[in-house]
Amino acid sequence: MFDMVEKNEVESGEKAMILLQSLICYLREKNVLTRADIEELREKVEARIADAESQLPCASALASAAATEMRELEQFCGRKYGGKHRHRAN
Repeated sequence: MFDMVEKNEVESGEKAMILLQSLICYLREKNVLTRADIEELREKVEARIADAESQLPCASALASAAATEMRELEQFCGRKYGGKHRHRAN
């Protein structure tokens, strides 16, 4: 199996994304992270979009892609593990 991965030359960014997604799911499964924690993390990632847009355009695209990945991961964890949403204070 290791040889297959090596032959496909998975980019280091892709490897890092797989590791991070797996870590977040594992922490959620073990109840170290709550659904509310993941929602807060998603909001922090989305907040980086505004910061990136004020700097370099390429950073904006990366921040947007990261926010999309985080939304998808949040939805996946919500479906798989459930949990309560974060309470919103207005």
